[in-house]
Amino acid sequence: MQATNVERTEKKEQVVALKADLAKAASLVLADFRGLTVKVDTGLRREFRANGCRYQVVKNTLLGLAVKGTPMEGIESLLVGPTAIAYSFEDPAAPAKVAAKIAKAEEKFIIKGGYVEGRALDVKGVVALSTLPGKDELRAMFLATLQAVPQNFVRLLNAAPQNFVYLLAARESAMKDGPAPV
Repeated sequence: MQATNVERTEKKEQVVALKADLAKAASLVLADFRGLTVKVDTGLRREFRANGCRYQVVKNTLLGLAVKGTPMEGIESLLVGPTAIAYSFEDPAAPAKVAAKIAKAEEKFIIKGGYVEGRALDVKGVVALSTLPGKDELRAMFLATLQAVPQNFVRLLNAAPQNFVYLLAARESAMKDGPAPV
C-alpha cells in the first residue's frame, strides 16, 4: 500500500510539472521512437537541446492527464503507442524543424502530430510548421526590412550628385577629344 501511494504522488507531481511546462510551450511535437538505438536517441536529444527544445519520453496516460482541460486536449487521439514529446518555450517552429530533420534521417522516428497556437496538427501540419522561418530567421528578415528603406533613401540622395559627376567627366572627355562634328 505504501509503495502505491508513493508512486501515485510521484505521478501526480509528474503530471503537474508536465502541465506547467506545456502551458508555457510555444509548440509541441509528438513522435514514435520505437526501434531507435541508444546512439541515435542520444544524438536526437542533443539536437533538440542545441535548438532550444526539450525532448522527453512520456507515458500516454500522464500526458493525457496533463492536457485534459487545456487547449492541447485535441492531441489525445495521438496518444497511442510509445510517445516522445518535443517542445520549445520560445520558437514555435524549432521542435518541428528538428523532428522533421530527424524523421528524414531516421525512418524509425515517426512524427505523430503536434500542437501550435490552439490547434492540433497532423503530420502534414508539423511538416508545414517545420518549413516556416525560425525566430532568428524572422529577426534577420525584419532587420533587413528596416535597413532597406534608409539604404534606398541614401542611394537616391547619392544618385543625383553621382550622375552630375558622370556628366562632367563625360563633358571633360569630350572637350579633350576636340570639337564635336557638325
